[in-house]
Amino acid sequence: MGKRLSSQTIKLDSPVYIISTASIAGSKEGEGPLSSFFDSVIQDPLFGEKSWEKAETKMVREAYSKLISKSGIPVSNINYIVAGDLLNQCTASNFGLKDSDVPVLGVYGACSTMGESMSIGAMLIDGGFAENVACITSSHFCSAEKQFRYPLELGTQRTPNAQWTVTGAGAVMLSKAGDPTKDIMITHVTTGKIIDKGIKDANNMGAAMAPAAVDTLSAHFRDTGRQPDFYDLILSGDLGYVGKNICEEFMEKEGFDIKGKYNDCGLIIFDRDKQDVHAGGSGCACSALVFCAYMYKLLKEGQIKNLLFMPTGALLSPTSSQQGETIPSIAHALSIASNCIS
Repeated sequence: MGKRLSSQTIKLDSPVYIISTASIAGSKEGEGPLSSFFDSVIQDPLFGEKSWEKAETKMVREAYSKLISKSGIPVSNINYIVAGDLLNQCTASNFGLKDSDVPVLGVYGACSTMGESMSIGAMLIDGGFAENVACITSSHFCSAEKQFRYPLELGTQRTPNAQWTVTGAGAVMLSKAGDPTKDIMITHVTTGKIIDKGIKDANNMGAAMAPAAVDTLSAHFRDTGRQPDFYDLILSGDLGYVGKNICEEFMEKEGFDIKGKYNDCGLIIFDRDKQDVHAGGSGCACSALVFCAYMYKLLKEGQIKNLLFMPTGALLSPTSSQQGETIPSIAHALSIASNCIS
Protein backbone atom coordinates (compact mmCIF):
# COMPACT_ATOMS: atom_id res chain seq x y z
CA MET A 1 0.00 0.00 0.00
CA GLY A 2 3.02 2.33 0.41
CA LYS A 3 1.96 5.71 1.81
CA ARG A 4 -1.74 4.87 1.65
CA LEU A 5 -3.05 3.14 4.76
CA SER A 6 -6.62 3.05 3.45
CA SER A 7 -8.94 4.83 1.08
CA GLN A 8 -8.90 7.86 3.41
CA THR A 9 -5.63 7.95 5.34
CA ILE A 10 -2.05 8.38 4.18
CA LYS A 11 1.19 8.29 6.17
CA LEU A 12 3.75 10.71 4.81
CA ASP A 13 7.08 9.13 3.86
CA SER A 14 8.93 12.12 5.27
CA PRO A 15 7.48 14.58 7.77
CA VAL A 16 6.26 17.87 6.38
CA TYR A 17 7.30 20.71 8.66
CA ILE A 18 5.17 23.62 9.80
CA ILE A 19 7.80 26.33 10.05
CA SER A 20 5.67 29.41 10.70
CA THR A 21 2.12 30.70 11.05
CA ALA A 22 0.39 34.07 10.90
CA SER A 23 -2.93 35.27 12.33
CA ILE A 24 -5.04 38.39 11.81
CA ALA A 25 -8.11 38.58 14.08
CA GLY A 26 -11.18 40.75 14.32
CA SER A 27 -12.13 42.90 17.31
CA LYS A 28 -14.57 40.40 18.87
CA GLU A 29 -11.94 37.67 18.59
CA GLY A 30 -9.47 40.08 20.17
CA GLU A 31 -11.78 40.36 23.17
CA GLY A 32 -11.76 36.59 23.67
CA PRO A 33 -9.45 34.19 25.52
CA LEU A 34 -6.81 34.08 22.77
CA SER A 35 -6.34 37.84 22.43
CA SER A 36 -2.65 37.80 23.40
CA PHE A 37 -1.74 35.13 20.84
CA PHE A 38 -2.81 36.85 17.61
CA ASP A 39 -0.22 38.61 15.46
CA SER A 40 -2.60 41.53 15.08
CA VAL A 41 -6.18 42.46 15.98
CA ILE A 42 -8.29 44.67 13.70
CA GLN A 43 -10.53 47.05 15.64
CA ASP A 44 -12.40 48.31 12.56
CA PRO A 45 -14.58 45.54 11.03
CA LEU A 46 -14.26 47.27 7.66
CA PHE A 47 -10.46 47.35 8.02
CA GLY A 48 -10.44 50.78 6.34
CA GLU A 49 -12.26 49.41 3.28
CA LYS A 50 -15.67 50.15 1.74
CA SER A 51 -17.23 46.69 2.18
CA TRP A 52 -17.03 43.58 4.34
CA GLU A 53 -15.77 41.61 1.36
CA LYS A 54 -12.95 44.07 0.69
CA ALA A 55 -12.05 43.93 4.37
CA GLU A 56 -11.76 40.14 4.24
CA THR A 57 -9.67 40.40 1.07
CA LYS A 58 -7.30 42.75 2.88
CA MET A 59 -7.04 40.32 5.79
CA VAL A 60 -5.92 37.56 3.42
CA ARG A 61 -3.32 39.85 1.90
CA GLU A 62 -2.04 40.94 5.31
CA ALA A 63 -1.90 37.37 6.67
CA TYR A 64 0.12 36.24 3.66
CA SER A 65 2.51 39.18 4.03
CA LYS A 66 2.95 38.44 7.73
CA LEU A 67 3.58 34.76 6.98
CA ILE A 68 6.32 35.61 4.48
CA SER A 69 7.97 37.93 6.97
CA LYS A 70 7.86 35.42 9.84
CA SER A 71 8.98 32.41 7.79
CA GLY A 72 11.97 34.12 6.22
CA ILE A 73 11.31 32.24 2.98
CA PRO A 74 11.64 34.40 -0.13
CA VAL A 75 8.55 34.57 -2.30
CA SER A 76 10.61 33.10 -5.15
CA ASN A 77 11.03 29.90 -3.08
CA ILE A 78 7.29 29.37 -2.47
CA ASN A 79 6.05 26.81 -4.96
CA TYR A 80 2.30 26.98 -4.29
CA ILE A 81 -0.31 28.84 -2.31
CA VAL A 82 -3.35 26.73 -1.37
CA ALA A 83 -6.16 29.00 -0.25
CA GLY A 84 -9.93 29.39 0.02
CA ASP A 85 -12.69 31.10 1.96
CA LEU A 86 -16.49 31.25 2.33
CA LEU A 87 -17.31 33.94 -0.20
CA ASN A 88 -18.76 33.18 -3.62
CA GLN A 89 -16.05 31.64 -5.81
CA CYS A 90 -13.49 32.21 -3.00
CA THR A 91 -13.48 35.94 -3.65
CA ALA A 92 -11.33 36.95 -0.67
CA SER A 93 -8.55 34.51 -1.56
CA ASN A 94 -8.58 35.25 -5.28
CA PHE A 95 -8.52 39.02 -4.91
CA GLY A 96 -6.24 38.98 -1.89
CA LEU A 97 -3.59 36.86 -3.61
CA LYS A 98 -3.87 38.12 -7.19
CA ASP A 99 -0.59 40.02 -6.90
CA SER A 100 1.32 37.22 -5.17
CA ASP A 101 3.12 36.05 -8.34
CA VAL A 102 3.00 32.47 -7.00
CA PRO A 103 1.00 29.53 -8.44
CA VAL A 104 -2.29 29.31 -6.55
CA LEU A 105 -4.61 26.37 -5.96
CA GLY A 106 -8.04 27.60 -4.89
CA VAL A 107 -9.97 25.23 -2.63
CA TYR A 108 -13.41 25.23 -1.03
CA GLY A 109 -14.11 23.17 2.03
CA ALA A 110 -16.28 25.73 3.84
CA CYS A 111 -15.08 25.86 7.46
CA SER A 112 -12.81 22.84 6.85
CA THR A 113 -10.71 24.83 4.35
CA MET A 114 -7.64 25.14 6.58
CA GLY A 115 -7.60 21.36 7.02
CA GLU A 116 -8.06 20.83 3.30
CA SER A 117 -5.37 23.33 2.29
CA MET A 118 -2.84 21.93 4.78
CA SER A 119 -3.63 18.38 3.64
CA ILE A 120 -3.07 19.26 -0.02
CA GLY A 121 0.07 21.23 0.82
CA ALA A 122 1.50 18.33 2.83
CA MET A 123 0.82 15.87 0.02
CA LEU A 124 2.40 18.19 -2.57
CA ILE A 125 5.58 18.35 -0.50
CA ASP A 126 5.64 14.66 0.38
CA GLY A 127 5.07 13.78 -3.27
CA GLY A 128 8.11 15.79 -4.34
CA PHE A 129 6.12 18.44 -6.20
CA ALA A 130 7.00 21.32 -3.88
CA GLU A 131 9.44 22.37 -1.19
CA ASN A 132 7.44 25.22 0.35
CA VAL A 133 3.66 25.70 0.35
CA ALA A 134 1.65 28.52 1.94
CA CYS A 135 -1.84 27.60 3.17
CA ILE A 136 -4.30 30.44 3.84
CA THR A 137 -7.95 30.88 4.70
CA SER A 138 -10.29 33.57 6.02
CA SER A 139 -13.82 34.46 7.03
CA HIS A 140 -15.72 37.55 8.17
CA PHE A 141 -18.84 37.59 10.31
CA CYS A 142 -20.53 40.32 8.32
CA SER A 143 -19.79 38.96 4.84
CA ALA A 144 -20.80 35.43 5.87
CA GLU A 145 -24.09 36.52 7.44
CA LYS A 146 -24.87 38.60 4.36
CA GLN A 147 -24.23 35.65 2.05
CA PHE A 148 -25.56 32.63 3.94
CA ARG A 149 -28.26 34.01 6.23
CA TYR A 150 -29.52 37.59 6.56
CA PRO A 151 -27.88 41.03 6.13
CA LEU A 152 -27.08 42.56 9.52
CA GLU A 153 -29.28 45.55 8.76
CA LEU A 154 -32.37 43.36 9.14
CA GLY A 155 -31.62 42.79 12.82
CA THR A 156 -32.73 39.15 12.56
CA GLN A 157 -32.86 37.32 15.89
CA ARG A 158 -30.28 34.55 16.21
CA THR A 159 -31.38 31.09 17.35
CA PRO A 160 -29.77 29.55 20.49
CA ASN A 161 -27.95 26.91 18.41
CA ALA A 162 -26.50 29.49 15.99
CA GLN A 163 -22.74 30.05 15.88
CA TRP A 164 -20.75 33.23 15.40
CA THR A 165 -18.65 33.33 12.22
CA VAL A 166 -15.10 34.26 13.18
CA THR A 167 -13.57 37.34 11.59
CA GLY A 168 -9.94 36.83 10.68
CA ALA A 169 -7.37 35.15 8.47
CA GLY A 170 -4.84 32.43 9.25
CA ALA A 171 -1.81 31.29 7.29
CA VAL A 172 0.60 28.36 7.60
CA MET A 173 3.94 27.80 5.88
CA LEU A 174 4.69 24.15 5.14
CA SER A 175 8.20 23.10 4.16
CA LYS A 176 10.27 20.09 3.21
CA ALA A 177 13.15 21.51 5.24
CA GLY A 178 12.96 21.49 9.00
CA ASP A 179 14.64 20.49 12.23
CA PRO A 180 12.98 17.47 13.89
CA THR A 181 14.37 18.55 17.27
CA LYS A 182 12.48 21.83 17.31
CA ASP A 183 10.00 22.01 14.44
CA ILE A 184 6.53 20.50 14.40
CA MET A 185 5.48 18.21 11.59
CA ILE A 186 2.51 16.68 9.82
CA THR A 187 2.78 12.88 9.74
CA HIS A 188 -0.66 11.61 8.64
CA VAL A 189 -3.59 12.97 6.64
CA THR A 190 -7.13 11.58 6.79
CA THR A 191 -9.29 13.04 4.04
CA GLY A 192 -12.98 13.26 4.81
CA LYS A 193 -15.95 11.98 2.89
CA ILE A 194 -19.07 14.07 2.26
CA ILE A 195 -21.66 13.12 4.88
CA ASP A 196 -25.28 14.25 4.79
CA LYS A 197 -27.69 13.31 7.58
CA GLY A 198 -30.57 15.47 6.40
CA ILE A 199 -30.09 18.64 8.45
CA LYS A 200 -31.58 21.66 6.63
CA ASP A 201 -31.30 24.43 9.22
CA ALA A 202 -28.53 26.87 8.20
CA ASN A 203 -28.48 28.13 11.79
CA ASN A 204 -27.62 24.68 13.17
CA MET A 205 -24.14 24.12 11.74
CA GLY A 206 -22.99 21.99 14.67
CA ALA A 207 -25.63 19.32 14.09
CA ALA A 208 -24.96 19.32 10.35
CA MET A 209 -21.18 18.93 10.67
CA ALA A 210 -20.91 16.56 13.63
CA PRO A 211 -21.65 13.38 11.59
CA ALA A 212 -18.78 14.23 9.21
CA ALA A 213 -16.46 14.69 12.20
CA VAL A 214 -17.51 11.30 13.56
CA ASP A 215 -16.92 9.63 10.19
CA THR A 216 -13.44 11.09 9.75
CA LEU A 217 -12.35 10.46 13.34
CA SER A 218 -13.53 6.85 13.20
CA ALA A 219 -11.72 6.34 9.89
CA HIS A 220 -8.51 7.83 11.28
CA PHE A 221 -8.48 5.57 14.33
CA ARG A 222 -9.31 2.46 12.28
CA ASP A 223 -6.76 3.26 9.56
CA THR A 224 -3.85 4.09 11.90
CA GLY A 225 -4.65 1.58 14.62
CA ARG A 226 -4.43 4.41 17.13
CA GLN A 227 -6.75 5.07 20.03
CA PRO A 228 -7.83 8.50 21.30
CA ASP A 229 -5.29 8.25 24.15
CA PHE A 230 -2.46 8.48 21.60
CA TYR A 231 -3.22 12.18 21.26
CA ASP A 232 -2.76 14.89 23.83
CA LEU A 233 -5.59 16.73 22.11
CA ILE A 234 -8.19 15.93 19.46
CA LEU A 235 -9.37 19.25 18.07
CA SER A 236 -12.35 19.67 15.77
CA GLY A 237 -12.89 22.88 13.89
CA ASP A 238 -16.27 24.46 14.13
CA LEU A 239 -18.81 22.24 15.84
CA GLY A 240 -19.47 24.54 18.77
CA TYR A 241 -21.37 23.47 21.87
CA VAL A 242 -24.12 21.57 20.06
CA GLY A 243 -21.93 19.73 17.58
CA LYS A 244 -19.24 18.85 20.12
CA ASN A 245 -21.76 17.06 22.33
CA ILE A 246 -23.17 15.16 19.35
CA CYS A 247 -19.68 14.17 18.25
CA GLU A 248 -18.74 12.85 21.68
CA GLU A 249 -21.95 10.83 21.95
CA PHE A 250 -21.68 9.23 18.53
CA MET A 251 -17.95 8.53 18.83
CA GLU A 252 -18.74 6.53 21.96
CA LYS A 253 -21.24 4.51 19.93
CA GLU A 254 -18.43 3.88 17.40
CA GLY A 255 -16.33 2.44 20.23
CA PHE A 256 -14.06 5.46 20.84
CA ASP A 257 -14.21 7.46 24.06
CA ILE A 258 -12.78 10.89 23.19
CA LYS A 259 -14.22 12.96 26.03
CA GLY A 260 -11.01 13.35 28.00
CA LYS A 261 -8.97 14.33 24.95
CA TYR A 262 -11.38 16.34 22.84
CA ASN A 263 -12.15 20.01 22.35
CA ASP A 264 -13.48 22.25 19.59
CA CYS A 265 -12.04 25.47 18.15
CA GLY A 266 -15.50 27.05 18.26
CA LEU A 267 -15.44 26.75 22.05
CA ILE A 268 -11.85 27.96 22.45
CA ILE A 269 -11.81 31.17 20.44
CA PHE A 270 -14.66 32.86 22.34
CA ASP A 271 -15.79 32.96 25.95
CA ARG A 272 -19.42 31.82 25.75
CA ASP A 273 -20.12 33.09 29.28
CA LYS A 274 -18.96 36.63 28.53
CA GLN A 275 -19.39 37.01 24.76
CA ASP A 276 -22.72 36.73 22.96
CA VAL A 277 -21.82 33.96 20.53
CA HIS A 278 -24.59 31.49 21.42
CA ALA A 279 -23.28 27.98 20.54
CA GLY A 280 -19.71 29.16 19.83
CA GLY A 281 -17.56 30.07 16.85
CA SER A 282 -17.52 28.88 13.24
CA GLY A 283 -16.20 30.02 9.86
CA CYS A 284 -12.98 29.26 8.00
CA ALA A 285 -11.02 31.51 10.33
CA CYS A 286 -12.23 29.72 13.46
CA SER A 287 -9.94 26.68 13.21
CA ALA A 288 -7.33 28.71 11.31
CA LEU A 289 -6.90 31.28 14.08
CA VAL A 290 -6.99 28.74 16.91
CA PHE A 291 -4.32 26.65 15.23
CA CYS A 292 -2.11 29.44 13.87
CA ALA A 293 -2.17 31.62 16.99
CA TYR A 294 -2.57 29.17 19.87
CA MET A 295 -2.04 25.51 19.05
CA TYR A 296 1.13 26.21 17.09
CA LYS A 297 2.58 27.90 20.18
CA LEU A 298 1.64 24.97 22.43
CA LEU A 299 3.23 22.55 19.98
CA LYS A 300 6.40 24.63 19.66
CA GLU A 301 6.73 24.79 23.43
CA GLY A 302 6.17 21.05 23.80
CA GLN A 303 3.01 21.48 25.87
CA ILE A 304 1.29 19.34 23.23
CA LYS A 305 3.26 16.47 21.70
CA ASN A 306 0.59 14.93 19.49
CA LEU A 307 -2.37 16.82 18.05
CA LEU A 308 -5.15 15.56 15.81
CA PHE A 309 -6.38 18.69 14.06
CA MET A 310 -9.71 18.26 12.25
CA PRO A 311 -11.43 21.33 10.76
CA THR A 312 -15.07 20.69 9.79
CA GLY A 313 -17.15 22.28 7.06
CA ALA A 314 -20.81 22.61 6.06
CA LEU A 315 -20.98 22.49 2.25
CA LEU A 316 -24.11 24.54 1.74
CA SER A 317 -24.62 27.52 -0.55
CA PRO A 318 -27.26 30.25 -0.62
CA THR A 319 -28.77 28.57 -3.68
CA SER A 320 -28.97 25.13 -2.09
CA SER A 321 -30.56 26.57 1.07
CA GLN A 322 -33.12 28.57 -0.89
CA GLN A 323 -34.06 25.43 -2.82
CA GLY A 324 -34.66 23.52 0.41
CA GLU A 325 -31.66 21.21 0.12
CA THR A 326 -29.98 19.49 3.06
CA ILE A 327 -26.50 20.45 4.29
CA PRO A 328 -23.72 18.04 3.25
CA SER A 329 -20.65 18.28 5.46
CA ILE A 330 -17.02 17.20 5.55
CA ALA A 331 -14.04 17.01 7.93
CA HIS A 332 -10.33 16.64 7.21
CA ALA A 333 -7.87 15.46 9.87
CA LEU A 334 -4.12 15.94 10.19
CA SER A 335 -1.89 14.21 12.71
CA ILE A 336 0.64 16.78 13.92
CA ALA A 337 3.60 15.97 16.15
CA SER A 338 6.31 17.91 17.95
CA ASN A 339 9.80 16.92 19.04
CA CYS A 340 10.00 14.05 16.55
CA ILE A 341 7.20 12.03 18.14
CA SER A 342 5.24 10.28 15.40
